[in-house]
Amino acid sequence: MKRHDPLDILDDFRTRVYGCMTRRPDALFELADAIACTPSRVTDVARLSLEPEQERGHGGVYDALNAGHVDYDRFGRVLAATPVPTVTGPDGRARIVLAVDVSNWLRPDAATSPDRSFCHTYARGRGRADMIPGWPYSFVVAVEPGPTSWTAVLSFRRLRPGDDATGVTAGQLRTVVENLRAAGHHQAGDPDILVVADAGYDLPRLAWLLAGLPVEVLGRVRSNRVYHRPADTPAGPARRGRPPRHGTRLSLRDASTHDDPAMATTNDTDRYGHAAARAWTRTHPRLERRGPWAGHEGPTPVIEGTLISLRVERLPGDRTPRPLWLWVSTPEPADPAAVDHWWSMFCRRFDIEHTFRFLKQQLGWTRARLREPAAADRWTALIVTAHTQLRLARTMARDCRLPWQRPLPAEKLTPTRVRAGFRRIHQTLTHPAKPPKTSTPGPGRPHGHPNRHKAPIQPIGKAA
Repeated sequence: MKRHDPLDILDDFRTRVYGCMTRRPDALFELADAIACTPSRVTDVARLSLEPEQERGHGGVYDALNAGHVDYDRFGRVLAATPVPTVTGPDGRARIVLAVDVSNWLRPDAATSPDRSFCHTYARGRGRADMIPGWPYSFVVAVEPGPTSWTAVLSFRRLRPGDDATGVTAGQLRTVVENLRAAGHHQAGDPDILVVADAGYDLPRLAWLLAGLPVEVLGRVRSNRVYHRPADTPAGPARRGRPPRHGTRLSLRDASTHDDPAMATTNDTDRYGHAAARAWTRTHPRLERRGPWAGHEGPTPVIEGTLISLRVERLPGDRTPRPLWLWVSTPEPADPAAVDHWWSMFCRRFDIEHTFRFLKQQLGWTRARLREPAAADRWTALIVTAHTQLRLARTMARDCRLPWQRPLPAEKLTPTRVRAGFRRIHQTLTHPAKPPKTSTPGPGRPHGHPNRHKAPIQPIGKAA
């Protein structure tokens, strides 16, 4: 039986999350509550032991992160069982839109932490970027309709050195889709789930890895890419040799190669002004036998989709707009409304950036100084738990604003505003964690006997 009361949904989520913590569950769960209830920014792990929700000391908190255990498969199923936002599709039916992206936990000074990779980070200044050691994490979230800073985090996974981001993301998405179907959020006959990604992913390969699932893959492509139209069947008698696999060339930078689009739409928007979209159907890239396709058996596949060019009149911040190129794994859209739906959903993908900013700046995701990557994974699970509790409590929250902040209606409360009043809601919730047992602190390290076993310096893996 499904529960519809927000308080019952939140209580059920808390009870199930507690069951996912199979070692040090009480300290881990209280730490997640302390993260969610603290009205100020989280600066370090030890200070969370001073919060009333955390009854263990700072030693017990670090022991739980270093020696605890979380069943991540079960945790993913619990996240998928929560209410998932939907977006109205071009046919008027509700559909789930998932956004994927990688966020970096930078650790340049943690020389003894293993499994670090060089993370691509944008520096100050136009066109500047740095490669900084850290732990990259891949996230899958469900976005909401309209401009908002809320998303539903459904999966996270740390990328190890040498991992293929596209392959790892495909595995995440396959698991998330299976969990959504098991939770009843997607059933047979429902519109396909739309997966939105940025230019850092190999979109055709992602669509090929997700073959057989009810998903559409949409993402931005770089302006230096080259695509091909379907190969023409030669007229007349049959010719010798292998038939052509690629048709006319369509270079995104060369406008002379752009033939007449199959569809064209125009819209007037408040944020971007006049927006004109053009779509070329049944376009595909020429796949080379290198990188992920080096060991592919047989001929490389021809993965067709729709190529979209979007031009807008203006951009926020007095920036000069340039053409935006998108590719979607559907070879032929049903109507022009689908083209408008695709590029508008790509704009909603940027809501995940607000989630990353909230996790890092308010919940302190990257402020914890942990050596082992397994402890970082547990800390990330606690951060996601706190964020999900705030999302489920948003309909019960009141606007606890500071005197200089503008009042907001209940339906427009931001995650920070909800967190400011979550401690009042927390007092009415179920508390599955057990109180700590009285114990006597150990003697510790004898005086005059320093630790002579220094932690080894760990190498930094290749860029993720």
